[in-house]
Amino acid sequence: MFLTTERLILRPWREEDAPSLYQYAKHPDVGPIAGWPVHTSVEHSRDIIQTVLSAKDTYAVVLKQTGKPVGSIGLMRQGASNLVLDANEAEIGYWIGVPFWGQGLIPEAVRELMRYSFQDLKLDRLWCAYFDGNKKSRRVQEKCGFRYHHTNRDVPWPLMDDIRTEHVTCITREDWLAAQI
Repeated sequence: MFLTTERLILRPWREEDAPSLYQYAKHPDVGPIAGWPVHTSVEHSRDIIQTVLSAKDTYAVVLKQTGKPVGSIGLMRQGASNLVLDANEAEIGYWIGVPFWGQGLIPEAVRELMRYSFQDLKLDRLWCAYFDGNKKSRRVQEKCGFRYHHTNRDVPWPLMDDIRTEHVTCITREDWLAAQI
């Protein structure tokens, strides 16, 4: 499955993407605030592609201009999300490399994944979350129409071996459709 926007192609990750993934996932400002450790090598990134990023509805965020992945976005359904989801709901997760911050690329990718989720998959509700301090992620959610729903405090986060505060937002298909008019 390939999804496209004006500047992006959202496509499945490939093992040969490991050097590009490592280039951006090794930066300490990317993974930890999103809830995962920095990548330590190209081999580590290749392993993450094989074990994590190969999940259904997980996409490399690829610049049309270069053909190279610069981030990731995906849908997590029941059981794949730490949120309690109904069968017709999903959570969107995303990140992008530091050199591409502030260019509106992730909001562009999120909007396309929302379209796919509501029009093609016929989902009823999408969820998103960000950890305390992740103002950039919060801003993406606001730009895309997600509204604050609740806060989960003292959430054990095994990937980082710490305790976090998670702010949860959501948008319904009805709200999304109303915003399209």
